[in-house]
Amino acid sequence: MKSGLMAMVMAGLLVSGMIHAAEKTPQQQKMAMCNQHASSQDLKGDARKSFMSDCLKKDSKMSGMSPQQMKMKTCNSEAGNKKLAGDARKTFMSQCLKKS
Repeated sequence: MKSGLMAMVMAGLLVSGMIHAAEKTPQQQKMAMCNQHASSQDLKGDARKSFMSDCLKKDSKMSGMSPQQMKMKTCNSEAGNKKLAGDARKTFMSQCLKKS
């Protein structure tokens, strides 16, 4: 009787531990979301590192953005870095936003 009860208690603890382990911390959730956004924009190398760094900052507003908003922000930033204006900027933005 005692061993049966002990086995049930141990099984319950094991199951509750597995359920708790499956829950992600807020930081893990943010990391997964930022990683998903970076992947959706096909970022690699330094661009990905920079994006992830900005996204993971505590005061980052990026974490609440949709993937399309994130892509728009990244493309806009790249266009600004290239000092594009007028039709050149429109063309660049169009091509950048079409990338999958």
